Amino acid sequence: MELNEYQKLARGTAMYPNIGDNIIYPTLGLVGEAGEIAEKVKKVIRDNGGIVTDDKKTEIAKEIGDVLWYIASLSSELGYGLREIAQMNIDKLYSRKDRGKLTGSGDNR
Repeated sequence: MELNEYQKLARGTAMYPNIGDNIIYPTLGLVGEAGEIAEKVKKVIRDNGGIVTDDKKTEIAKEIGDVLWYIASLSSELGYGLREIAQMNIDKLYSRKDRGKLTGSGDNR
């Protein structure tokens, strides 16, 4: 599936206030779902001695899907397609790589 196709299909399931003019809802959803991934990984460490079973991989993958949904929604709210977001990110990363700036901190390396 292409990124923009996913974004369009995901948008068809969006049900939150002020769709089309609301970056707050998908932003909060994104960090909440990212937290759920962290919780599942934490429990792998606590309960499974750090061993990621196939069942745990599936559980985490489902949460990654929820993160993707919120990324798609937030991107839509900002007027970007996921393909464009992905390309911007790759361009940024390869620019950093070319300039020897992959490590370090700060947005404008």
